[in-house]
Amino acid sequence: MLKILIMIGGVVLVAGIAVVVGVRYLERKMIYFPIPFPEGYWDTSDFPGQLEECTFQTDDGLTLHGWLARTPARGTEQPPTLLFLHGNAGNLTHRRSNVAALLEFGVDVFIFDYRGYGKSEGTPDEQGLYADALAAYEYLLSHDDVDPQRLVVFGRSLGGAVAVELAMRRPCAKLIVESTFTSIKDMTQEMFGGLPIHYLVRTKFDSLSKIGQVDVPLLVIHGSRDTIVPVEHGRRLFAAANQPKWWYEIAGADHNDTYEVGGRTYFERVSEFIHQGGDS
Repeated sequence: MLKILIMIGGVVLVAGIAVVVGVRYLERKMIYFPIPFPEGYWDTSDFPGQLEECTFQTDDGLTLHGWLARTPARGTEQPPTLLFLHGNAGNLTHRRSNVAALLEFGVDVFIFDYRGYGKSEGTPDEQGLYADALAAYEYLLSHDDVDPQRLVVFGRSLGGAVAVELAMRRPCAKLIVESTFTSIKDMTQEMFGGLPIHYLVRTKFDSLSKIGQVDVPLLVIHGSRDTIVPVEHGRRLFAAANQPKWWYEIAGADHNDTYEVGGRTYFERVSEFIHQGGDS
């Protein structure tokens, strides 16, 4: 009997180890979907405004790549700069039309690829993405015409979690999070139902516990029909955030089409928040 119990215990142990190893192996593949160069839309010859190809270094020695796009709608005053932290899939070229549209509203945009995406070196992970955002922030501030008091941090989806972390750690003028989840734990619980997979996942991206430490004006944007990150995530983030804050729910929008469904109204709302910090 004892021998049988030992055998059963051994099988359970091996199975448990296999589950842990399997989850840890699949974790990164379930969270990050980078598309490296040359896939994408890299021809910038017809891009509106002035576009500068940029490379900069992270503290751990990786070279990252980005675009610094200057708005053609320039007045006498230096325009605000938007630091665009994109989502977990593709690369910066897949946000090309979004960036181009933002330029029309009098804002410069700096978008870059995290480690492992596009032309950037390395392999993505949570701490790495936080380090990448810090490096991008410092690179931007090395430009004489970029002032942290006119720097708006924008994060979409997973990029919203990176944006919250950055705004918590570095001065900025305002923060925008769009289609962003509360935490990987919450997302995992929703994806796997009652299975306790979240206990095995090391990645946190726990914006819900951090957003209350951000003390700049906040705009939270979410599609009402988001099938990837349910709108309740955005509502919970908004509820946990400090004032002043604004909520913008886009009726009928899913996860990746907020600015398309919202149309010109979307860009007007974002522009108004950037330039004035108020509701329409």
